[in-house]
Amino acid sequence: QHQRTKHIEMDIHFVREKVARGQARVLHVPSRLQIADIFTKGLPHILFDDFRISLNVREPPASTAGV
Repeated sequence: QHQRTKHIEMDIHFVREKVARGQARVLHVPSRLQIADIFTKGLPHILFDDFRISLNVREPPASTAGV
């Protein structure tokens, strides 16, 4: 298990050091603005479209909805 999470531990220390030196700021992002959710969650249509547009992903030319 340690080998799988080792890179995460290193990332945390890297970010923590940058913040301590004043080279980076970690800001709170409300969950309604978490664009990564488009890849991991089922979202309401309006929120999905907002995230899709902000990622510059075009709407498909044909409907992909099942019939």
